[in-house]
Amino acid sequence: MLKNLIIIGASGFGREVAWLVERINKVCPTWNLIGFIDDADEIQGKSINGYAVLGKTEDVSKFDAYFVCAVGSAKIREQIINRITEIKNDIQFATLIDPSVEMSELINIGEGTIICAHSILTVNIEVGKHVIINLDCTVGHDAVLQDYVTLYPSVNVSGITNIGHCSELGTGVQIIQMKTVGNYSIVGAGAVIAKDIPDKCTAVGSPAKPIKYFE
Repeated sequence: MLKNLIIIGASGFGREVAWLVERINKVCPTWNLIGFIDDADEIQGKSINGYAVLGKTEDVSKFDAYFVCAVGSAKIREQIINRITEIKNDIQFATLIDPSVEMSELINIGEGTIICAHSILTVNIEVGKHVIINLDCTVGHDAVLQDYVTLYPSVNVSGITNIGHCSELGTGVQIIQMKTVGNYSIVGAGAVIAKDIPDKCTAVGSPAKPIKYFE
C-alpha cells in the first residue's frame, strides 16, 4: 500500500523532490504524493507540475501523511520543522533517497533526509535528521553530517570530516579530510576547505576563510 506524502516547499527544489519521488516509485512503488504545502499566498489552490498546493504549514494537522521539507536554506528548514512539530506532535517524516544513489549499508541516516540523484556515500557515515544532499555529491568514510546540513550540488566531503548543525556547503565546495565546519556556517560556492571553519560565519575562497560572522 502506498504511503501518502506531502512536500513542504513548492519552489524549485520542491519540484525536484517531486521528481525524485516519481523516480523512486518507478523502481519501487512507495509513495502517493498528494501535493505540496507552502506559505506563499499567491500559489494557494494552484497546481504545480501536476500536484496541488494543499495549504500552508499551519494546516499540517489536517493531513494523515508523511512529510518532507524541501527548503534548501538550512536555518529556514529548521524553523519550519520546529513549527510544524509543535502543531502536529505525532508528525511522521519521510526519508527520500534517489534510486541512483550509491551507498554502503554502513551508514546511519536520520528521518526527513533527502539524498538526490548520483550522489555517492561510502562507509561508516552519520547523516543527521532533515539533511539535504543535493545532486552529484560525494561523502567519504567516517564523515558526520549533523542535523539540517545542506550540501548543494557537486559537493565533495572527504573522510573523517564533521559538518556542523544547520550549516550549508555551496555548489562545488570541496572539504579535505579531518576538517570541521562549525554550526550554522555557510561556505560559498567553489570554496576549498583546508582549515576548520568556525561557527556562525560565512566563508569563501580557496582556501576558504571567514569573511563575516553573525548571531
